[in-house]
Amino acid sequence: MTSDTVVPRIAIVEDDAGQARQLGRILELEGFLTSHYASPLAALSAWAQAPPDLVLTDLNMPDMDGIALLEKMREAHPGLPVIMMTAFGSVDTAKQALKLGAHDYLLKPIDVDELLVTLRKVLQTRQLKQENLTLRKQLKTQYQFERAIGAAPAWRRVMETVDAVADSEATALILGESGTGKELVAEAIHARSARAAGPLIKVHCAALPENLLEAELFGHEKGAFTGAAALRKGRFEEADGGTLFLDEVGEIAPPVQVKLLRVLQQKTFERLGSGATLKADFRLIAATNRDLQAEVKAGHFREDLYYRLNVIPIPLPPLRERREDIALLAQHFLAKANALNRKHVEGIGEAALDLLARYPFPGNVRELENLIERCVVLSRGTHIEPDDLPPELHGTPGAAPQATAGPVERLWRGELNLDALERLILEDAMQRSRGVQTEAARLLGISRRTLQYRLEKHGLSKSAPE
Repeated sequence: MTSDTVVPRIAIVEDDAGQARQLGRILELEGFLTSHYASPLAALSAWAQAPPDLVLTDLNMPDMDGIALLEKMREAHPGLPVIMMTAFGSVDTAKQALKLGAHDYLLKPIDVDELLVTLRKVLQTRQLKQENLTLRKQLKTQYQFERAIGAAPAWRRVMETVDAVADSEATALILGESGTGKELVAEAIHARSARAAGPLIKVHCAALPENLLEAELFGHEKGAFTGAAALRKGRFEEADGGTLFLDEVGEIAPPVQVKLLRVLQQKTFERLGSGATLKADFRLIAATNRDLQAEVKAGHFREDLYYRLNVIPIPLPPLRERREDIALLAQHFLAKANALNRKHVEGIGEAALDLLARYPFPGNVRELENLIERCVVLSRGTHIEPDDLPPELHGTPGAAPQATAGPVERLWRGELNLDALERLILEDAMQRSRGVQTEAARLLGISRRTLQYRLEKHGLSKSAPE
């Protein structure tokens, strides 16, 4: 063992001194540290200050048996693993000890190989649990940092809600404009929850047409449809034991809404092409930039699904309503962009910060992040100054950007993602070519087969004549 290795400490509780010495020698030769206690009362007294890593105890002792010792330990040291040693005639009692929380039992006379295998298995399980707890603490610490970025009262209220609901199983609906941090909030809820050790599965509902979204969520059997070359688990299955995050849930088509509602009500579903009913235990978090109440009134979104999703509504403020956070966020994104792009921009000048604070940021936090990274990449100085900022930030205070901004500018602002930009380009090409695919493909500089694939990907093929 290296000097950094922590040597496990094994406590032996055994009233037979000879048996205890023999066990101690065996374990010490294997590299363990041991201590011996002739009675459970002496052991409990000693462990009040420094409990061991594992307890190896006899079942039958005069002043207190192993069952009573186990019950006392569950109160004082609930996570401390215990292995019972017992004679053959007390096996039923040993099994009772397992039900009360003992990790395993060994029959006397003790088989050395079995003893060592059992000890190492139990210690390894304990180590994995401790690492799991450490990981959860690290995740919580990470999102405490993200919380510190927001000093505005509106953002503080959001994070207070996250803290309040994280450990529940209630469905949360995160509401806000594009770029306000809906995915960040979903990650924070998952990281603070009892499901943090499980998966966080994310599905961007707007990026998939109806038929592909259904296959993505439910999974499919081999041969369920054209192109289903093998069995594939859906996102419901993958989220088992964890959290499923449905981003832009307002974009789900009505037929899939019906099926999603059934899953949320019953936690059962079938893969496409299969009649077998499957179960999945997951917590749902949904997000949307749409006004779902208005969508319900317009008949575009099911009212019963809306109420199923809207158990815990979490509205996110746009960046223009938390201007005091702009400087904090900008400095955070500056450090992030420096590290990502191997740059060394030292800070943001006061005049540039003033321009940032007065800009309305229609793309919200995502637009700010993209803007800072662009400035870092293009900057030739040690600080970001007004001349490094794009022209729209030099307008009048609070002026909104021009409504005629092109799709590429909207992409940089965070109003569009790459998939949405591609869809706009395809729609424009089809409009310019009056729906003739060969002409649209020529305009785009791609083959007709590639055009057909991309039209199908975005659900535009039905309206596209040959």
